Amino acid sequence: MKVSIFSTCLVDLMFPGVGKDMVEVLERLGCETDFPASQVCCGQPTYNSGYLEESKQAMINMMNAFEHSDYVVGPSGSCVAMFHEYPHIFKGDPDWEMKAIALKEKSFEFTQFIVRVLGITDVGARLEGSATYHRSCHMTRLLGEAETPFMLLEKVDGLQLEPLKNADNCCGFGGTFSVKMPEISEQMVDEKSACVADTGAEYLISADMGCLMNIGGRMSRTGKEIQVMHIAEVLNRIPAEPERRGALEGGAFA
Repeated sequence: MKVSIFSTCLVDLMFPGVGKDMVEVLERLGCETDFPASQVCCGQPTYNSGYLEESKQAMINMMNAFEHSDYVVGPSGSCVAMFHEYPHIFKGDPDWEMKAIALKEKSFEFTQFIVRVLGITDVGARLEGSATYHRSCHMTRLLGEAETPFMLLEKVDGLQLEPLKNADNCCGFGGTFSVKMPEISEQMVDEKSACVADTGAEYLISADMGCLMNIGGRMSRTGKEIQVMHIAEVLNRIPAEPERRGALEGGAFA
């Protein structure tokens, strides 16, 4: 199965290790990956700020970049959800509407692709300790995916998941929201970091690095110790061969 990697700006520029972990997990699961070099930003920051026409060129570039891809997989539910907005944005456009629909239909968030497309819930990962999971707003509400991260984390050997109070609440990042409304954003991330600390977990896991950067940064500045991990980093924690548990569960590769 051929998969094109959509790296996202934040992972590409600030957290490249997350992209590396995602690629290694997908290739271990039997996927052949490539990286279209012409990809840039999906256009979300400017689009959310109201600059629709100015954002379209970046969106068109992304449609061209992934035009010949079988599947497009990204490490951010937020950025993949932006791809799913393209058909609405280009509705009625004779040149781009069908290409926007095509990109939406083949684009998946990382955990969503593993579970919904590959049909796998156990990747053979192991991480000893307790963790809590933050659900990003865009992945849950816009992409409509709330289950696949938990389905995968529940099968991580040695990991104990702790419930997060007010799990549906935003962390206050929201991309440009945290820049335009810093006072409100700070109160929101303070509430979120307090809820994370109350779990007593050793790890904070999420599928969006923007949220992790925001929550983890605030907790660090307020003296709350916790290790933040993108779910790709967790799923790439594979024990040494003698310790590995059997074959991967479920799934068939095309």
